[in-house]
Amino acid sequence: MMDAKKPENYQLSDERPIAAFDSPRKPKRNKYAFACAILASMTSVLLGYDVGVMSGAGPFIKDDLKISDVQLEIVMGIIELYSLLGAGAAGRTSDWVGRRYTIVIAAALFFAGALFSAVATNYAILMVGRFIAGLGVGFALLIAPVYTTELAPASSRGFLTSFPEVFINAGVCLGFISNYAFQSLPQNLGWRVMIGLGVVPPIFLALGVLTMPESPRWLVLQGRLGEAKRVLDKTSDSKEEAQLRLAEIKEAAGIPEECNNDVVQVPKRSHGEDVWKEFFIRPTPTVLHILIAGVGIHFFQQASGIDAVVLACMIISLNFSSGITRNSHKLLATVAVGFCKTVFVLVATFLLDRVGRRPLLLSSVGGMIVSLGTLGTCLTIIDRSEKNVTWAVALAIVSMLSFVSTFEIGMGPIAWVYSSEIFPLRLRAQGTAMGTAMNRLMSGVISMTFLSLTKAITTGGAFFLFMGVAIVSWIFFYTLYPETQGKTLEEMQVLFGTFFKWRSTMRELEKKVVSKEDTNSDSNGHIELGTTTIG
Repeated sequence: MMDAKKPENYQLSDERPIAAFDSPRKPKRNKYAFACAILASMTSVLLGYDVGVMSGAGPFIKDDLKISDVQLEIVMGIIELYSLLGAGAAGRTSDWVGRRYTIVIAAALFFAGALFSAVATNYAILMVGRFIAGLGVGFALLIAPVYTTELAPASSRGFLTSFPEVFINAGVCLGFISNYAFQSLPQNLGWRVMIGLGVVPPIFLALGVLTMPESPRWLVLQGRLGEAKRVLDKTSDSKEEAQLRLAEIKEAAGIPEECNNDVVQVPKRSHGEDVWKEFFIRPTPTVLHILIAGVGIHFFQQASGIDAVVLACMIISLNFSSGITRNSHKLLATVAVGFCKTVFVLVATFLLDRVGRRPLLLSSVGGMIVSLGTLGTCLTIIDRSEKNVTWAVALAIVSMLSFVSTFEIGMGPIAWVYSSEIFPLRLRAQGTAMGTAMNRLMSGVISMTFLSLTKAITTGGAFFLFMGVAIVSWIFFYTLYPETQGKTLEEMQVLFGTFFKWRSTMRELEKKVVSKEDTNSDSNGHIELGTTTIG
């Protein structure tokens, strides 16, 4: 009788490990985290709309308010510099009032800025509106990726954190479409309607924020563990992942593991002074490496000339006898640029968590280098030719579209994804603020000096300069940037601190993972899962 049962038990024992190790099903995308990321990323529409609408409204503003070319250049680019102040203030504000209410502040500032700009009767009032809107842009650019990064599960963090770049491009398209739709209105009314429509997105955004949860990492920093746990349960792929994320956040915040009350006392934190000391006075190798990577990627994103291409697409067609003479056709050309940007950034959102950050980033910059070289060559030929060189004009347009497409499939979204996910919890808001500030500083410098640069070294020469910057950026990314795909926010810090030797660190980590997996199997082939042995 006993012998008869042995084969039956053996068969069950033999089958269970096989079933346990069938290929795991890919977890369904967390719909709640997806919805929250959509709402948070809507803040980025504000910047995109401003960039798009000003490229078309600028000439109308110049004629209506009787301002000079230099004043127009300042109006179009100064918002980038004003946003530096907004980004700097948003870091501390988001630590003070929370990520969610910082989004409300961003919406309110942009609403007021758009309203002031639309009713401006002179240059001074217009600049006041641009200042207020610039503060809102700075707040929006910082808080959208920070909030989304802290809310998203590791499996879809790249996908969700790339949404701000998607919405920036959606905003650019909306701005271009607004230009095209209202160009036929009277001169003193058309540009006001174009800019005035910028008050609409902040209203929907403010209403949407009421349905959003607070960032679980910010809640933990306030000692509100019960609320953080509920948010993590909703935004994680499984209960186990939620528990693991909570434990990691507690450890990063200095809360003992055994503290599980809904509200706990947290170590008293400074108002940011210690953070700046850790960044600039006593940085560890890890913090220094992260700081260089987080700020550097934003520098190169803008210094490679993306804003110059977007803002200059009509100027290029005007300066070179391309046959595009009607304003409506020029505006349609900008719509084509916006369309390419939006389509390819959507492609990037689906590749970030499948292909990885590094392959996309390096491929993107490589494509940008080729596009900029081709564009510079074509514009130089057009500039030096006395006749209309149709093939060069066509190739210049193709190169322009190729540049924005390759930019958006990697460099565009990855700058925001990468910089927001590598900073440790205690440094994240201020670190991301510095990255955003660098982004806006370079964007403002490029936007406000592009026309002067083209006059000094020709338009073709300007794009050759941008190509040189892109080549340097490719080398910079290749040598200093480790892959962060699939890593939790708390564990990826191990990859930083060895600078050019990060590949050795990656190999050591992989060896440890393999070694750990081997220890889960005993010499008899039994498999351990947690505390339960099967076999």
